[in-house]
Amino acid sequence: MLTLYTPELKDLWFKQQMLADEATMAYNRAWGGTIAFPEEKWPAWHEKWVARADGKHFYRYLKDENGAFMGEIACHFDEDVPGFMADVIIYAPFRGRGYGRTALEMLCAAARENGVSTLYDEIAADNPSVKLFLKCGFTVVRRTETGILLKKN
Repeated sequence: MLTLYTPELKDLWFKQQMLADEATMAYNRAWGGTIAFPEEKWPAWHEKWVARADGKHFYRYLKDENGAFMGEIACHFDEDVPGFMADVIIYAPFRGRGYGRTALEMLCAAARENGVSTLYDEIAADNPSVKLFLKCGFTVVRRTETGILLKKN
C-alpha cells in the first residue's frame, strides 16, 4: 500500500540518495545516469517544486505502510512538448513489486485532480518501463533511436 507524501525540505536527502544511486538511475543512462543534487540546491528546488503551487509543478514522495520512502512521482509543464511531463521513480531496492504501476496510476489521478488532462513522458528506448506505460494507457507519440515520447489523455 503506497501513500503520497509532500516532502519537507529536510526530507530531500531521499531524493539526493535516489539520484546518486546507479541502480535507481540506470533508466537515465542515455541522459547521463546519476544526477548530483547537493544540499545547497535543496531550498530553491523545494520552493519551485513543492512549496509554491504554481500549477506547473507537482511533486510527491511515495511511502509504504511503514512510512518508508519508496520513490517519487512528479509532473511539470514543459514548453518544448508543450505539455505536462510525467516522472515516476521507484528506488531500486523496491523495484519488481508492482509499485511502479501503482505509482503511475497515482500520478495520473493526481494530475487529473490538478486539472492536467494529458501527460507525456520521454523514456529511453531501451528502458523496460515503456511496457508499464503502455499497459497504463499511454500511447507512443514519437520514437527515435534514443527515446520514446509517450502520451496519455
